[in-house]
Amino acid sequence: MKTITEELCGHEFSASAISELNVTMDEELRRFMQRRLEEPYPYIILDARYERVRENGVGQSRAVLITLGIGWDGRRHVLAVELAGRESVSSWKDHLVRLKERGLHGVQLAVSDDHAGLKRAIMEALPEAYWQRCYVHFLRNALDYLPRKQADDCLVELRWIYDRHDAEEARRDLAAWLVRW
Repeated sequence: MKTITEELCGHEFSASAISELNVTMDEELRRFMQRRLEEPYPYIILDARYERVRENGVGQSRAVLITLGIGWDGRRHVLAVELAGRESVSSWKDHLVRLKERGLHGVQLAVSDDHAGLKRAIMEALPEAYWQRCYVHFLRNALDYLPRKQADDCLVELRWIYDRHDAEEARRDLAAWLVRW
């Protein structure tokens, strides 16, 4: 915090000033993450990343569960960012239940990676919503099966499939892509 504050503000801060900023920031973040969700979010995007965090003086890797909501105006909103021990059905389901308790409603489509626990949690906590695999995660997963020197050409062709006008055209092009690559 000290390094970031000094870099942003251009001068040094005392340890007590940094402590005060931390307390204020923690309170603001708590309020933000507990705020009531009033408007409907027809689309949500869920993902997790692992970060090293220090708790009780011990550094450890923890899952950071992140949910973005997209309102009818097309704007993205950070709905929740929470620490969890790991990505699991129970951690994701608890995360979604807390969001619903805060007022999350109107979800029609949930987008995520292909994590089995996350998909199950979405089905259980948001049974009214359809699930869709994230385009970016899908592309990354597809690249795992190719030599690096072929990746760029393969990706260009795979992206073209997403530009198709109807499902039949996309299926035909996908079949050709699978044969080629």
